[in-house]
This record gives sequence, C-alpha cells and structure tokens, in this order.
Amino acid sequence: MSVTETTEDRPVEESERPPEQHRASVTGTTLNVFSHTFLVVWLVMAAAPLVLVVLNSFRPHGDIVSEPFGLPTSLEWDNFTNAWTSANIGRYALNSLIILAGSLTGTMLLGAMAAYVLARFDFPGNRLLHLLFVGGMMFPIFLALVPLFFVLNNMGLLNTRQGLILVYIAYSLPFTIFFLVSFFRTLPGGVQEAAMLDGASHSRTFFQVMLPMAKPGLISIGIFNFLGQWNQFVLPRVLNVGDPDDAVLPQGLAALMVQQGYEGDWGALYAGVSLAMLPVLTVYVAFQRQVQNGLTAGAVR
Repeated sequence: MSVTETTEDRPVEESERPPEQHRASVTGTTLNVFSHTFLVVWLVMAAAPLVLVVLNSFRPHGDIVSEPFGLPTSLEWDNFTNAWTSANIGRYALNSLIILAGSLTGTMLLGAMAAYVLARFDFPGNRLLHLLFVGGMMFPIFLALVPLFFVLNNMGLLNTRQGLILVYIAYSLPFTIFFLVSFFRTLPGGVQEAAMLDGASHSRTFFQVMLPMAKPGLISIGIFNFLGQWNQFVLPRVLNVGDPDDAVLPQGLAALMVQQGYEGDWGALYAGVSLAMLPVLTVYVAFQRQVQNGLTAGAVR
C-alpha cells in the first residue's frame, strides 16, 4: 500500500517559497544582523571607557604613563588608599550622600504627592498646573544660576547643604511629576474608590494603597534622580563655593584631576573615579529589573 506524500507532510523548501516571502525573509535577516552589530558596537563604545578606568585604577603611575592602554602587571591597592585619604574622596562622598539623602527623599515625596493629585483628581486649573510643571523641564538650569545664587544668598542658604538640597529638589521635580502623572493614570481606579468607600482618608489612601501600587514607577524615577543628583557638578560649583571640605564628590574629582595633573599620580585619579562610579553601578545592578518593570508598566496595563 503506497502513501502519497502531500505538501502538508513535509517542510517547504526555501526555493519553493513565494518570492514575496523569500524577500521578506532576506530583509529580516539583514536587519537582524545590522541591529545586532550596531548593539555590539554600542556596547563596546559604552563599556570600554569604564573598563579602562577600572583597569588603570590598579596600575602604578609609571605604567599608565608608559602604556595607557595596557593591562595591570600588579595590583596597586595604594591608589585607592591615596584617593580615599590624601585626596579626601571619602569626605566628598559623605557630603554627597548626606545631600542626596535629603534631596532624593524630598523629590520623591513631593513629586509623588503632586503627581497623584494631578493624575487622580479633577479640579479647576489641573491641566494648567500640569503644563507648568512640564514646562519646567524646558528651562535650562544655566539660565537660573545667577538668580539662584542671589536668592540663596538672601535666604542665608548659600554654601550650605540645606540650600543645595532645596535646589536639587526644585530642579528634579518637573521630570519626576511628568513621569509619575503618567504612571498614576495607569493604576486601576477601583482600588482607590474601594479604599474611599471603606472610610480611608485621602492621605491614608495615598500612602497605604496607591503608593505601594506605584512602586515600580517610583523606583524607576528614583534611579534617574539618583544618577542626576549624584553626578551634579554645575549647581554645587556655583552655590557651594565656601569651605573646600564641604564640596560634593564631582567637585572633589575635578579638584583631584587638577591636582594629579601637576603631581603626576594618575593611578589615584583613576581610583577616585572608580570609587565615584561604584554607587551608581551598585544601584543600577540592584534595581535594574524594577527599572525595566517601571518603564514598561504603562504599556502593559
């Protein structure tokens, strides 16, 4: 008994496909190769400077000068000791952490409260207020440096941590509110209504119901604010020109670069830059999944 083989029982050969499908397959393969090649090149361009800085932080000054792109022949741990103590990187990092603790907390608290009200409540002037906050993102910070200097000077907050904290909060609020308004709008309104029907106040509904639901968005915008405030150089340079020991980490690294340019200890400079990168990399690695969830939550809901 013979069995007739049909086209459904065997795979279709590449030569038997219609011309349109064949061209589409070739185009898709070409695009995939191009996109993957571009991503690999982009990865190398982004990671190569970081790897170079870390490698040079373990090399003696003489090796760096003679062969800038070489590999460490020995681990020079004294570079980190010199950067932490002699260059005062530890003091600068502590100043940055203290300022960041106050500014990031204030930015997230005030930004989340304002975004929740703008996103979940209708009142006269809601849209205008939202547009004013969004318009703040288009205002270059360089145009506000001179007014900020005199405002803080008149308030007695110039060259103080409190003044920098307030400026950081004001500078970060527009983007924080813009991001969180869109996120709060994606949250289900039934949960908020159920909490209100159960007798919860507005503040209790916000802190105990809506805020935990917005955790992915809060973590995402918190990471962005952390990076922006941790790496801020212009604002502290203009508004914190008092005691050099009260400088933040970017100011300290700039001073270290000038100092090592004359003294010739490039190993300590690379070690200081590596120490400055460590908190940023640690925060990103620890919260990268939450950042991805927060950025895609609006599209998935």
